[in-house]
Amino acid sequence: MALFWDIFYWCIPIFVFLLIPFMTFFYEADDGMLMTGTSIGTNPNNRFCEAMKYEMIVIIIFGGIFIACYLLLGDSSVPVTQYLVSVTDDVAFTTPSDEGSFQTSFLANMTQADFANQELASRPTNLKYETLTMPVSIPTFLSGFMAFFGWFFFALFGGIGLAAVPLDLILGFINRPRRMDPAEFADAQMSIRNKTVELVDAGELLKLERDESEKSGAKEGFFSGLSQQARQERQAFLKFKKEVYLLETDVEEFLASSENYQNYNPIIPYLSLLAGFFCTILSVAWIIQIAIFIAPPKPIHPFLNMYFQWFDSWFPLFGVLSVAIFTLYLLVCAVKGCFKFGIRFMAFQIHPMKVNKTYMSSFMFNVGLVLLCALPVVQFTVTAFPDYARYTHVVNVMGTQVQYLKFFTWFWTNKVFVFALLAVTLLTGLYLMCKPRDRDTPAAKRGVFARLRSRS
Repeated sequence: MALFWDIFYWCIPIFVFLLIPFMTFFYEADDGMLMTGTSIGTNPNNRFCEAMKYEMIVIIIFGGIFIACYLLLGDSSVPVTQYLVSVTDDVAFTTPSDEGSFQTSFLANMTQADFANQELASRPTNLKYETLTMPVSIPTFLSGFMAFFGWFFFALFGGIGLAAVPLDLILGFINRPRRMDPAEFADAQMSIRNKTVELVDAGELLKLERDESEKSGAKEGFFSGLSQQARQERQAFLKFKKEVYLLETDVEEFLASSENYQNYNPIIPYLSLLAGFFCTILSVAWIIQIAIFIAPPKPIHPFLNMYFQWFDSWFPLFGVLSVAIFTLYLLVCAVKGCFKFGIRFMAFQIHPMKVNKTYMSSFMFNVGLVLLCALPVVQFTVTAFPDYARYTHVVNVMGTQVQYLKFFTWFWTNKVFVFALLAVTLLTGLYLMCKPRDRDTPAAKRGVFARLRSRS
């Protein structure tokens, strides 16, 4: 099992920092050379060389950060408790054997003398608290390093997803396609036509604006991309992509309510409603588990730990499946939260996942996000289910060695990311109850397009 986890710790950074960036640069290099007029057929190695150039920058940056952190922070200071008992004639004390282990088994056959030793060792005067400092292996430190790096994404996107996943599934039932009468059909068709024309005009204006910025950027130099004008252009482009995505969604709903209504499966909205209720139970259970077990200094109630142990008492497979469902749900929430955050605040490009309509860059982005959040999810579930996962190798690594790594331990022992996750979930729930739809107001959209027209 230790070998399995070591392979797991190595595979995640290999994918995140080597394979996924290289594949992303490889596909984007093709687009870049087509725009500049370079013929790939005359030099097939152009894409590979272009991708390797950017990949080497990623390796140097993150490889240097990891090596420096391992050399400076590669020790784990684990708090330990020593039990001190004086050997007297009245109380027999177990002595070490030649192999260094105790001859008496306290778990198998406890004698009266053993119980007396246990009582003496439990007295406060016989307890000694110390810190055991030991270096950790490279895979173990790599797991802690990646967990710390991924916690920033998981605390934000996972918190958003815990509130957004149930709500969007329930809204999928509420806003399910319905058969339109002729008046509604004509009105919807005219609305989609007007949006399409407006977005085509906005796209042409964006193209003209980008051409002008490229000409001015060649004169102003490298830092032209950091100017306020460049930031405004990127923001306008992100909003444009959002409106295109929403228009595509409107077209699909329009077709499902008109031409393709006979072919539309009416069971899908009810399955969405059922999944919404199930995800609501999972989200509420996670919030309760954080509130009564993880966040308090002393756990108030084991909650889900008792549920899993109860399953194991009569059919162990159900307990394992329950842990898997709760864990995988967190990864689903992270992906959903990233998309929801991107489409609401336009901080970066959105990467929707649709059957037969997903770009390779979107696949790479979402796979990278899942891998970044995988180790934080493992550490979080170890913290949430210590009773169920006791005596496992992952508890020894994530719950002990990684938990007390230098510098990182302050964030984990003080539960900074856990409180951030809980706060983001609650704030997102309140926000989505006020604004459940992803669409901007008409005034906001008019403001974006008016700015583009004024610049033309």
